[in-house]
Amino acid sequence: MKGIILAGGLATRLRPLTWVTNKHLLPIYNKPMIFSPLEAMARAGIHDVLITSSADHAGHFVNLLKSGDDFGLRIEYAVQENPKGGIAEAISLGEEFVKEDKLLVILGDNIFTYNLHQSVDAFNKREKGAVVFGVKMEMDSKQYGVIEVDQDKNVISIEEKPEQPKSNIAQAGIYMYDKRVFSFIKNLIPSKRGELEVTDLNNAYVKEGTMRCEMLDWWVDAGTSFDELLRANNLVSEKVKKGDLL
Repeated sequence: MKGIILAGGLATRLRPLTWVTNKHLLPIYNKPMIFSPLEAMARAGIHDVLITSSADHAGHFVNLLKSGDDFGLRIEYAVQENPKGGIAEAISLGEEFVKEDKLLVILGDNIFTYNLHQSVDAFNKREKGAVVFGVKMEMDSKQYGVIEVDQDKNVISIEEKPEQPKSNIAQAGIYMYDKRVFSFIKNLIPSKRGELEVTDLNNAYVKEGTMRCEMLDWWVDAGTSFDELLRANNLVSEKVKKGDLL
């Protein structure tokens, strides 16, 4: 299995912090934000990782991460020329990198402690399909993609920011796909925002009945606002001091 970490976008909600660098390079307590998904890839047993970013920030990632040796990874880089192209478009940049392998995708602003290794092993044994990772939200889930599942964890529907959520399970930015993912992306139509939406991509698998959901026990979306950035720093600080994170 190959890995892709998505670290593009304009991060306009975090300006002026992001005028001079990418949001995924901002600190989360004792490490740059991008370290979290990289360490998750390594724990999951992934060896080859592609990082997608924008042209003006790609060099920052190379200067920091280099070839990936410090993480036990082989890192390659790709540039998303349209920063508003959407998550699915960013995934499509990895087609030549992934080739015939399966794929683990992590958004670069996801902070979590869940070890993906068993999930990766189980998915590698599946013939086809996809997995979306979710997290139960104590507060309103409608600001995220909302996942509806049956009793066997098969995904029934995923709705992007619905007014009336069908569940309290929010779509975290972690996905696993079979090699058909790039064919599905080529058939997507841009949304009203002009983006190729990851929810539309995931619903292609939902429609054929091959999308499953796995649950995270702890997760922070660190890059959506100043409040979430501060919250992520405080929560990670607590976990590092308790020994739950390095």
